[in-house]
Amino acid sequence: MKLQAAIDRVDLAEALVLAAKLNTADIVEVGTSLIKDYGLEAVREIKKVIGTSQLLADIKTIDEGEYEFRQFFDAGADILTVMGASSPETLEICYQVTQEYEKEMLIDLLECSAERIAKIAHFKEAIYGMHFSKDSGRDVDVVKEVNQFIRTHPAIKRLALAGSLNLEKVKKLQKTPLEIAIVGSAIVSSTRPANEIKKFKEVMK
Repeated sequence: MKLQAAIDRVDLAEALVLAAKLNTADIVEVGTSLIKDYGLEAVREIKKVIGTSQLLADIKTIDEGEYEFRQFFDAGADILTVMGASSPETLEICYQVTQEYEKEMLIDLLECSAERIAKIAHFKEAIYGMHFSKDSGRDVDVVKEVNQFIRTHPAIKRLALAGSLNLEKVKKLQKTPLEIAIVGSAIVSSTRPANEIKKFKEVMK
């Protein structure tokens, strides 16, 4: 399992300091709020300080797929997100651009029904992101949800999960085929984020 550490809701100067402390994570995420505040500049600048970590830009594309994906891949992103609720044409063009750049695409399944997911499960090399809404405040049995998802959608082989993950939940997720655990505040709100990454990676072995 890979660890993705998400940076969000800070100014760019603070994000750069934080990103340098997160460069032992497998993936460093430039979160949606940071993208909205600073755009392509956030990706270009954070890319410079994260070493060999991959950079995910959580742009949540839902239209203008080709333009947005080209812009952010050119800026240095390794992984980009597109909403599962997008039109079939948007998903297809995002996937094609991703393949052209030899990069990766994550399909954010926030609020997608099982029926909708079944209709978009054919992007073989895409990562599919289970996403439990922060606004809902709902506590979720993550192991149960992941296992249910895999049973329901056996064609999907690459799975990520976001939504209030902590050390205890990630440890439990080791029993599942989850590829990427996306962790935000449990790491970045710590006074020693590099130490928190070390703890997470220990339980993910």
